[in-house]
Parts: sequence; structure tokens; C-alpha cells
Amino acid sequence: MARLKQHDLPVRGGQVTAYVYDTGRAEVGAAAARAYVEMLEVNCLDPTAFPSVVEMERQVVGAVADLLGGGHGIFTSGGTESIMLAVKAARDAARRSRPNLVLPVTAHPAFHKAAHYLGIEVVPVPVDLATYKVRAGDVEAAIDADTVLVVASAPSYPQGVIDPIEEVAAVAAGAGVPCHVDACVGGWLLPWLREAGAAVPPFDLSVPGVTSVSCDLHKFGYAPKGASVVLFADPAMRRRAYFASAAWPGYTIINATVQSSRSAGPLGGAWATLQALGRQGYVELGRAALEATARLREGISAIPGLRVLGEPESSLVAFTGDGIDVFVLADEARARGWFLQPQLSYAGIPANLHITVTGVTAAGVEAMLKVIAESAEAARLRGPVVLPGGLVELVAGLDLDALDDAAFAELAASVGVDLRPGAGQPEMATVNAVLDALPAAAREAVLVRFLSIVYGS
Repeated sequence: MARLKQHDLPVRGGQVTAYVYDTGRAEVGAAAARAYVEMLEVNCLDPTAFPSVVEMERQVVGAVADLLGGGHGIFTSGGTESIMLAVKAARDAARRSRPNLVLPVTAHPAFHKAAHYLGIEVVPVPVDLATYKVRAGDVEAAIDADTVLVVASAPSYPQGVIDPIEEVAAVAAGAGVPCHVDACVGGWLLPWLREAGAAVPPFDLSVPGVTSVSCDLHKFGYAPKGASVVLFADPAMRRRAYFASAAWPGYTIINATVQSSRSAGPLGGAWATLQALGRQGYVELGRAALEATARLREGISAIPGLRVLGEPESSLVAFTGDGIDVFVLADEARARGWFLQPQLSYAGIPANLHITVTGVTAAGVEAMLKVIAESAEAARLRGPVVLPGGLVELVAGLDLDALDDAAFAELAASVGVDLRPGAGQPEMATVNAVLDALPAAAREAVLVRFLSIVYGS
């Protein structure tokens, strides 16, 4: 395993600014790991067989409900599953023949995934390009007789800003439509930032018109991966999220989540993390993240050619470049041992780099700013990615379904991206530049082929 992991990004220390969340407190991770292993082989499929699952879930879901305005919840494997259940519940409650989902363009793709799986049309709503927040009036205009759910984010992941939840929820309620707040990132963060002194507007089930909320504990709850909660204001809506089947001669099937058999390890890890940190621990981590975010925004704004997008209201920061190719900057940072997450341009929002500030970031924020400044200067000297003439048009016009993986790999190699097993980590600036120049549907098709090549046969 050590050999297999030798090229992995580090999960501790704060140099990877996405995907992993680090408290900087080794004893908390150790407690979670012990609890995870203790519950590893316990199956959540049948709570009557394993009552420990029921008690732990009650405590974990209860802690989230206490923080986010009450409600009735389900422990899930992550934000995508929490969102899937919220969308399913809304669809099943509405019983529309052609249901649709109204959401900002900044809403997480998990909603598109849920809509794809559940046969729902997505109605995207633009955001204000000065604030990156959706406007309630635009949401209202998008709602029709087939709308089964309205979505807002607290915060939206791309720029870390909070949609006007009270206004959007009021519009949804006025139309008789449920409103889901995606607080997967912010649910277990914003209350602690508020306690640490940040101005955080109301966003949870205490807001009139908000009918469900998703909150990931494996983000700013710092639990091991596989831990999220979806809360419903109405217990009847929670029941809509469940699935039961009696149309077979085997054991009883009643599932609270998309999965049937699932390890209780993530539940044990989340339970132990909440116990280990406690309220005071989360307040301290929130304060540290708030201070680090302020310093990061100040430092990035002082680097020539870089600017922060919007006014982040959480500990998520995105910045773009003026005269600096941010995709090249990301490669330069990675060569220096730091991972900054690229985000493609979309709906008038420029390509940018995303940083998730966690509890451990404060100790390394000056080192991060130094790397960003050095990488920005190196990217300026290298210049932007120059794609071969006609490449984007060629890729956009390809019937990718007619290409096998070997042919696609050859096409990638022609622009210097070797995807073959054992070739090592390619620089991603060229890949991101091609993707950024393509329309969304073509991006998706290329990404599917990219993943297929990465995993191989």
C-alpha cells in the first residue's frame, strides 16, 4: 500500500487545498480511525440487527438538527447521496408527469446527477456576475407548474458565497414548491464562523420556506469520508426519501438511503469525531479558518495579476488571473508540492483556482501565499497554453463514441498528454485549456473518456 500511495497527494498538512479536510489535530484523526475500524463490519442494512447503528445515527443526526434549525434526518454516504434523497423526496411528493428542478448555475453538479438518475429536467438560473449569487426574481421567473424543487446554496462551492436564502425560500413557498438548501460545505462550518464573529445570514431550517438541508460531516465536520446528513422539516418528506420493496420472497427491504448494505465505519468515525472535537473544538477551528481566509484573500489580492472572485462568506476562496494563465499557475504550484483546484469558465464566470481553507491552513497560509506568488510569476514567464490550431474544433466535432480508448489516448498524446498506465502525472494545463474552450456537453464527453483511459481495462 505504501508503494501504491507514493504518488498520492498528501491528506494531511494543508498543501492539498481540495478533497481533504484537516484539523491539524492528530489525536482527532486517531480517535476517528479507531471508531471507524470498530464499526467496520457492522452493516447498516438492518437496524434491528445492529441497534448501535440506530443510537449512533440518532446522536449524529440530532447534533446536526440542533445546529441547523431542527428537522428529521438521515445519515448518508456524502453530499451527493444527501442531495439525491432530497430530490427523490420532492419528486415523489409532487407527482408531476414532467418534473423539473430550478437551481442556480453555481449549484453543485450532484443536483444534475440526481436529476439524470431520477428523470427530472434541470432549469438553470444565472447568477449575478458581480456577487456570484442567484437573484430571487430570476428563480421566481423560472418556476412553473412542473417545478418540484428549488435549490439555493450556503455557500455555493465555486466562489464560497451564500445565496439569498430567505428571499429564494420565500419565492419557493409563494409558489407552493419545496426549497432545498445545499449546505454540504457550509452546514457544519457557517454556525461556527458566526460564533467566531463572521456575519452569516440565516440559511437553515429556521428560515421560513426552507424544507430540507444537506450537511456533510466529512467536510468541515472533519469526519472520515462517507459522512453526511440530509434534514427534512417535515417527517413525511423524510419518508418520501425512503425505499421499500415487498415484491419478492426474500428478506424485508426497507432502505433509508440509496445504498442497501453499507459499513457502519463512516458512521462510527463521524460519531467519534464529533465527540473528540466538541463544540469548543469546532469554534476554535472555525476561528482559525476565518482568520486564515482573511489573510489569504488579502495576500492573493496583493499579488500582481491575481484577483479574488466575489466576496467569500465562508472559508472557500477562488481567484482568477489577469494576464496569468491560472491553469499554468496550478501546474507550477503542483511542481512545488501544492495542489490548487482548477475550475473551468462557465456562464460568464472566468476560469479560476479554488482553495478550501481548513483548520490546519492557518499554520501554513504564509507558505501557501509564497508558493502562489512564485507560481504566478512562473506562469507569467511561461505564458498561456497555446493549443494547436483547429484542435478545439476537431475535438468538439468528434464522435467520441466511435473512438476506442486506444485512439483517444493517441489523440491526447498528440498534444503532449500521456494518459497511458505508468506514464506518471501529466501537466494538466493543456487538458484544462482544451476543456475550457469546449461547450459543457463536449467537456462532459471528453471527461468520461479521460476517466476511462485513466482506469484502463
